[in-house]
Amino acid sequence: GTPTISIFLKPPGVIPPGGSTTICCSYQCGNGNFVLYKDGHQLHTLEQTGSRAEFPISNVTYKDKGTYNCHYLEGGTVLARSDDLDVIVTGIHLPGPDLSVVPGHEVTAGAQVIFRCTTTHPSTGCFLYLEGQIRAQLLSREQDDYNFSHVQKGAKGRYSCQCFTRNASIEWSAVSKTLDLVVR
Repeated sequence: GTPTISIFLKPPGVIPPGGSTTICCSYQCGNGNFVLYKDGHQLHTLEQTGSRAEFPISNVTYKDKGTYNCHYLEGGTVLARSDDLDVIVTGIHLPGPDLSVVPGHEVTAGAQVIFRCTTTHPSTGCFLYLEGQIRAQLLSREQDDYNFSHVQKGAKGRYSCQCFTRNASIEWSAVSKTLDLVVR
């Protein structure tokens, strides 16, 4: 398979109007250019510095929502492209949840960890984000906590969670504080 570009939001999550985020594209080889597309239209080109390009979006508006992807070009030839990244912009009306991890922030490789996202308001669901990953994990509900457990191999990194309620429409919480998991 051809090498792919990874694309992700830093910090991850649903973004409120007026908020900010950065679209990161990373690719292991070469010294060409990254081109950012939104809904199929070319937005920006950045020369590669190191293995990634960062496209900041500040003072986000509803116009910034959409589907983004990155192409990597050398000499005008597209060598790789990323998956689609859906950027969601919506009002944030609920306080952020608390994220904790058992047994703790430092675990040995292969240990089972349980992430717990605790909300102060009745939520329909919560997502767990790992910075650098395009996909979020939907947490499973247990009483007022949302848990996600798995045995860690490449799981070190910066986690956060975000919850939503589904009333007439979906209402989102702010994103939790981040938690750094260290795997020894």
